[in-house]
Amino acid sequence: MAAVASQSLRVSLDGTRDYDILIERGCLARAGALLKDRFGERRIFIVRDAQVDAHAKALESALSAAGYSFQSITLPEGEDAKSWPVLQQTVNAMLEARLDRKSLVVALGGGVAGDHGGFAAAITLRGLDYVQVPTTLLSQVDSSVGGKTGINAPQGKNLVGAFHQPVLVLIDNTTLDTLPDRHMRAGYAEIVKYAFIRDAGFFEWLEANGAKVMARDDGALAHAVATSCAAKAAVVAADEREGGVRALLNFGHTFAHALEATCNYDRRLLHGEAVAIGMALAFDTSVRMGLCTAADAARATAHMQRLGMPTRIADIKDFPATTPDALVGLMGHDKKAIGGKLTFILSRGIGHAFVSREADIALVKEALAASMRT
Repeated sequence: MAAVASQSLRVSLDGTRDYDILIERGCLARAGALLKDRFGERRIFIVRDAQVDAHAKALESALSAAGYSFQSITLPEGEDAKSWPVLQQTVNAMLEARLDRKSLVVALGGGVAGDHGGFAAAITLRGLDYVQVPTTLLSQVDSSVGGKTGINAPQGKNLVGAFHQPVLVLIDNTTLDTLPDRHMRAGYAEIVKYAFIRDAGFFEWLEANGAKVMARDDGALAHAVATSCAAKAAVVAADEREGGVRALLNFGHTFAHALEATCNYDRRLLHGEAVAIGMALAFDTSVRMGLCTAADAARATAHMQRLGMPTRIADIKDFPATTPDALVGLMGHDKKAIGGKLTFILSRGIGHAFVSREADIALVKEALAASMRT
């Protein structure tokens, strides 16, 4: 498949908050011109990850060339950045920069920068426009699109936040050239998620081309990113605030968030790795409930394993001692829990996920126990 020079996707909301996702190799180098063309003169504040120095320099050079002045803040590494104290530092820095309501926040980095920067934009001066510039595969295909912003709480992940849509998403796949393989695999988990929930044809394509995506083949990577973004854009357009179909995007996440909380959100478990394990658990639970064939579950899990993703809790190095009961208890803090009832995204087969509030918790615990066995 030939490399695609540029693709633009539209996230259609209410006509006043629609925005574009621009996927273009090298677009970071002309980000200033793109922003000037779309938004004119603005004061700019950059919220960036600690690990993106080269990308930050490219962005700053592009902004300077377009005549923009800007200030920035660098977040701590990892999920520590998604905390009240760090958020307060960001908001204080934005206020001290004397931003006005026409200012533009640019979130540069992975999902942490996007979630944190977007939430800071949402609550500062009662809402500032912001641009997502995701630099990891996971953030390019998932967190940068859809307007979910927020930070973590001691009780669980992403429990404090707001729906605040960006005004533009700039995806430059050159930022993936130096991304560690482990982070590529974590991002791929979110790509295959779209196939698992709604698109069996895309899964067949991934079975044939997933290794090319992981190897950063330009054409395969561009197709996978564009297909994933288009899938998410369609879901967000249909259900912006997760009242219905958007919940499908959480396939595997109820399990994943409990695993991340058990690991105290540290680096022994990346979000995408937790999602991969969570999706395998969702398929296993679905099989145990008689909803999905064992063959489909095995096919899905085998694909993730072939590309190097963990699919069992036992695959997590130094996973803390815990029990299925404790993990289910953590799931009770999940945002999707309603009236004390857990919500799971289960599967009737590859491409056929659905929302269930009637999962058999005993069978969930059986799946967890099996996943924990070495």
